[in-house]
This record gives sequence, structure tokens and C-alpha cells, in this order.
Amino acid sequence: MYLPDSSLLTNITVQGHTRLGDILFEKKYITIRSLENRLYTDAELARLPELPAEHPHYKEWQLRKRMLHRLCRYLAKRRGATEILEIGCGNGWLAHHLAETPGTLVTGLDINFTELQQAARVFSSDPNLCFVHGDIRSGILAGRRFDVIVFAASIEYFPSLKRIILTCMDYLNAGGEIHIVDTRFYRITQIEWARKRTKAYYSSFGYPEMADQHFNFTLNDLKSFHYSILYDPDAVRYRFARNKNLCQWIRVRNN
Repeated sequence: MYLPDSSLLTNITVQGHTRLGDILFEKKYITIRSLENRLYTDAELARLPELPAEHPHYKEWQLRKRMLHRLCRYLAKRRGATEILEIGCGNGWLAHHLAETPGTLVTGLDINFTELQQAARVFSSDPNLCFVHGDIRSGILAGRRFDVIVFAASIEYFPSLKRIILTCMDYLNAGGEIHIVDTRFYRITQIEWARKRTKAYYSSFGYPEMADQHFNFTLNDLKSFHYSILYDPDAVRYRFARNKNLCQWIRVRNN
């Protein structure tokens, strides 16, 4: 397994201090994941994004499979070795597939130690993949640089889109890119509706306070950056598509 630091002895690097707030968040997050039927056995995780058709999240994972193929095709076109950081990698399914792209070295980062342990266990044989437990904002990866940083259904857990992107810029090589997938960007007129929808969703599980840890963004929040929409569900070609992904694929370049 690829290790970014020769002093590391395992395939999970653990930060020296974990905040109490992160521990409490993880406990509630894992409980909700269980109630959602989004905690997978090791055998199921090893096969993701493939799931049997009778699984309650089969259609969702079909959309993620399409996203994965688009992203991997894009990365395969890059020249030379590519170092990738996935922030909020969870159980590591996406980091694992990204590491299968020839010429890539992948680091998965998350504050969720429960899922990270499973990721390290299930994908322990991946030679180009390692996992780090911690928060990118803590400086745990200080001194490292990446060509690509990926957020897959994770950037919505950061309160300020602008601040987390600026933080990530410090970890990008010249010409590096940030890719945001599986996160829905709303119109300004939809934000209040999205917030109420998020609150109602978490309330249905008995954890309404978790809505305060989940944030909704608009494309206007990206106006300070050089960004492109690589997949737009509102584009004419997808407007009437069935079972389309409602999340945009956003690329932010460090130039």
C-alpha cells in the first residue's frame, strides 16, 4: 500500500487530537447512516458501486456508477503521475476506484474513524491507496501537494464553500483541480426550501440538530473562482432524461 510518509506504520494515519465535536458528530452520523441502510458489509463495500437490484439504494448507486466512470475517464486523460486527495472519503469506495486509474496515488481523508477503519480493512491490498484520519483544516496534511482534490457528497458538511476551497488551494500543485461531485447546487430562490427539506429529513430520524451540520450552496458561492460545470443536469441534452443525476459536476482550477 502506498504511504505518503515512510514513517507511517499502518494504512491509516491518525491525527494527534480529535475534537469532542467531531466525536459527537460521528456518533450521530453513523446512527443515521444505519437508519438509512447506508452502512455496508465488507463484502458489499468491496463490490460498490454494484448492488443487487432489490437493494433500497440500487438506483442511487447506478447514478454514482455513471459519475465514477465520467470521473475516471477524465483522470485517465491526464499526463504523468497524478496525486489525488479525496476529502470526506467515508468507507473509501470511491478512493479505491480512483486508485485503480493508472498512474494515480490516492489519499482518502475523513474525520469519520468508524468508516475509515472499514475502508482501510477492505482495501488494504491497494498499492496506491492510503487513508488519513483528520480534518483538512487542521493542517494534518501540511507540506503535501496534490494534482486533484475530490469532494464526493462531502463538501456540504463545510459551513463555507469559499473557505474550504481556499484551504484546498494551499494543497494543490500549480494547475491543480478541485472536483465536486454528488452535491447539488441550488438556485438562490431554492435555498430556503432546501434548508427546510434538510431539517425535515434529519428530523424524521430524530436528529433535527444534524441539519445545522449540513449546508446548501448555490453556484453564486463559486463566483470568486475559476470554475466549470462538467456535468449539468439542466443542460438541454439531459433535460428530459430519466433517472438523471440532479447533482452537478464542478471543476475548480488553481490558476
